[in-house]
Amino acid sequence: MNTVRIVEMGPRDGLQNEPREVSTDIKVQLIERLADAGLPAVEATAFVSPKWVPQMADHTEVLERIRRKPGVSYPVLAPNLKGFEAARAAGATEVAIFGAASEAFSKKNINCSIAESLERFRPVVDAARKVNISVRGYVSCVLGCPYEGEVKPERVAEVAGSLYDMGCYEISLGDTIGVGTPAKTKLMIDACSERVPIAKLAGHYHDTYGQALANTYASLELGLRTFDASIAGLGGCPYAKGATGNVATEDVVYMLHGLGMRTGIDLNALVEIGAWISGVLGRDYGSKAGKALAAKKAK
Repeated sequence: MNTVRIVEMGPRDGLQNEPREVSTDIKVQLIERLADAGLPAVEATAFVSPKWVPQMADHTEVLERIRRKPGVSYPVLAPNLKGFEAARAAGATEVAIFGAASEAFSKKNINCSIAESLERFRPVVDAARKVNISVRGYVSCVLGCPYEGEVKPERVAEVAGSLYDMGCYEISLGDTIGVGTPAKTKLMIDACSERVPIAKLAGHYHDTYGQALANTYASLELGLRTFDASIAGLGGCPYAKGATGNVATEDVVYMLHGLGMRTGIDLNALVEIGAWISGVLGRDYGSKAGKALAAKKAK
């Protein structure tokens, strides 16, 4: 199978920790441009408390204002029943819940144990099922934790399996602090595939140590065909000091196209979007492929 699905994280994971407020107009424009560039899924916002994530305070307005392109999904984060009900009222057709493979990270990130988090997610999945809203599951710290260090593959598989058994249609495996290497990535995926079919797993790799593309390639070799990425490499994790953003969407697409994989994404359009949003945010453009292609075009 030579088709790979990219889930764009930029508008949510990429922007949620920006120190300066990003206007609703910019968020809506970013989401619509990414969909027009061929991204099949664009995570739009997060229905979480503005107290904890101020940048996502306009979640309802963002979701209600975007022009929805046929065939594109616009998942939103909804970690509890209150968030789910708000997302549903705003027109969400897909939500995401996020757990962790590390007890310490779970307590720091969502203020509860792994077991407690799973019990908190269950009513969200049950409520979503009743109204035909899809639920995607995330597992954080699958290759390392900033507080506990190494995380065993078996523990990742246990959490991933619990989310899948609960009713999540897909489980995204997140290397939150970017410490993973290809060999460790393969061991983790092998363990998870004993609980969750490979076709229902996705890779979510941060690039702190420059290993995200290598881990993506290793995952491809094992049969994964869905990956999360963030335009211009935006994002990070407030609970993981020094962790850089997700791998840049442009870099992933450049590599996949070079491998002969089909994504349905216009790479040139991505580069334009990446350069634009980086300028809006006053940041250096974080995609190596994007920088190179932009420089080549400017000659």
